[in-house]
Amino acid sequence: MESKWDVLSALGAITAAGLLLTGTWGVARAVYVYLLPQVRRGNAWLRAQGAWAVVTGATSGIGKAYAHELARRGLDIVLISRSLSKLEQEAREIERLHGRSTRIIQADFTGGLEIYGAIEAGLRGLEIGVLVNNVGMAYGGRGGVFRKLLDLEDLGQSVSDIINCNAMSVAQMVCIVLPQMVSRGKGVIINVSSQAGCRRGIPLRALYSATKAFV
Repeated sequence: MESKWDVLSALGAITAAGLLLTGTWGVARAVYVYLLPQVRRGNAWLRAQGAWAVVTGATSGIGKAYAHELARRGLDIVLISRSLSKLEQEAREIERLHGRSTRIIQADFTGGLEIYGAIEAGLRGLEIGVLVNNVGMAYGGRGGVFRKLLDLEDLGQSVSDIINCNAMSVAQMVCIVLPQMVSRGKGVIINVSSQAGCRRGIPLRALYSATKAFV
């Protein structure tokens, strides 16, 4: 009987130690992610990484918010998206509100490798300190609707579009920007994923979830 209680006591001690370590890790991570950047990595640190920030999917949602916040912190902004009119509008807004220089590159990230030559040419000569890989889409376009994969009108094209936009874009943009960051020993790359990527699969979102897990 005593050996049974000894085993249970040991299991309880191990469980308590695990919970303590988990709690300690959570607190340490919160301090590292949310508090230290405010102290050690302010606007001056961010600007020291390079003069320009590049944001994909920059005309709406999270990408637009990143573009404006980085401009507010003193970086010039390259906006990349597929709608020329929206790019021009956002560029004007950033220049008006934050007084920063902007460049725009029109690109549809559902395309294959052929789109990246123009992007690389548009970024040539810029000291890029921050890259935000934000562009993404789900079934039914960038707005996304819950649909079965086999119900899509052009299944093969839809699969290609989602993989190119969500996964290929991240890898290719890093290939373009990373070499100059390495040569300067400075730079920040932010890859915007999704909670969907933390799960093994989501009904009606399996392919989207897989691409976000890749990110």
